[in-house]
Amino acid sequence: MNHPEIILFLARADNGVIGDGDSIPWRLPEDQRRFKRMTMGKPMIMGRKTFDSLPGLLPGRRHIVLTRDKKWQADDAEVATSIKNALKIANAPHIAVIGGAEIYKAFLKQADRIELTEVHLKPKGDTKMPAFDDAIWEEIAREDHDAENGKPGYSFVTLKRK
Repeated sequence: MNHPEIILFLARADNGVIGDGDSIPWRLPEDQRRFKRMTMGKPMIMGRKTFDSLPGLLPGRRHIVLTRDKKWQADDAEVATSIKNALKIANAPHIAVIGGAEIYKAFLKQADRIELTEVHLKPKGDTKMPAFDDAIWEEIAREDHDAENGKPGYSFVTLKRK
């Protein structure tokens, strides 16, 4: 198989926050629908904390959990103990990397695309992700949405490696 396309999927607030404890400090149903549509049928690679934070298994997608704990296991999750091992298990033309911060950082050097939801808020949070380097990443699509009904404004942004 040729090199798979590795796609990072994440939502990040304007201040870099991507999480607080084991939750996300906002709720955007539109982002959840986009995430579902774009990851459907793709293997998803995630860290153990991200897997544990899910409401349950996400239908139509494989769950590959990257963990240092060689004994860890969960029903219907495939366990990987290295990036190379996770990619081998995924064995697909398009692979979704869905977090958390350590997993994003580990895959950033080999990622081909980033599907980013910019959430126009500055919430408190203990997990942050720095801005992506413009020298490496080129914005190829943007869809802006205004704040409404108590939800923050947000932008769906696609970044592609230059």
